[in-house]
Amino acid sequence: MSRLSSHSEPASRAMSALSTIVNLALSRRNQAIVLLSVPLMYPLWVALAAERWRRLHGAVVQTWVEVIGELEALLSLGGYSHEHPDDPMPELVQGQTELVAIDLGHPLIPAARCVRNDVSLSGTTRILLVSGSNMSGKSTLLRTVGINTVLAMAGAPVRARSLCLSELQVGASIRINDSLHEGSSRFYAEITRLRQLFDLADGGRPLLFLLDELLQGTNSWDRRSGAEGIVRAFAAHGAIGLISTHDLALAGISGLEPGTLRNVHFQDELQGGHMTFDFKLRDGVVTKSNALELMRSIGLTV
Repeated sequence: MSRLSSHSEPASRAMSALSTIVNLALSRRNQAIVLLSVPLMYPLWVALAAERWRRLHGAVVQTWVEVIGELEALLSLGGYSHEHPDDPMPELVQGQTELVAIDLGHPLIPAARCVRNDVSLSGTTRILLVSGSNMSGKSTLLRTVGINTVLAMAGAPVRARSLCLSELQVGASIRINDSLHEGSSRFYAEITRLRQLFDLADGGRPLLFLLDELLQGTNSWDRRSGAEGIVRAFAAHGAIGLISTHDLALAGISGLEPGTLRNVHFQDELQGGHMTFDFKLRDGVVTKSNALELMRSIGLTV
């Protein structure tokens, strides 16, 4: 490959020469070399050899690293395809921005425990608002959609019965935390990330946004108002995506075309002091809350 050469010399041979120079530099610790290093000007000759190598090959080292990175990525995708022969290739379509998945699952969850769901962002439906309790599967659903989209855009098989999607770029705001070192709150870190996603939405490819617990770091009034503005802005940019939330007030986000936002939810059951989940995605807004029952189950007086 021409990208793995320098002045018609293969990169392997050039790196072998660099390895020799490194070994010569390390040999300065050898007692015999120490005795002769000053009379023979050994360190100078090694430094000159290193500088000569840098002038000859230094400009193409970054290209070599990029090629190796591409090869490793292709090997990883090939390995995934070999280990999961039942995973189909996605279907890429032209035209309207969309993502339609049947029996979509997370590639890192063992098949025996993986619960699959259908996800559809097509037609008038551009945004899914996912409600539900903690541990019910909201964040996992967002990650499932994101990682399968990345696999599809990389030309790899996907964990689904079928996945049909247009060309997309993925932008996520998941597990955003505050930083004592940087002096930023969780809310500031989140809105900074959202600004980065807006910049992506202005790019050449349509954006698939994944927002976990949108604007959780502020009060309920600002959260509702801010979320409405953010959702309207993403919709105006032609983006599609999923938003997870505990705040059921967000289920009534206004200012969108009819059918643009669709509410879906995960359910749970509290039986005998234990939470159980089926991780199946259902239409509509979650209608029950288990926070008080769960707190009582562990001995809190509420």
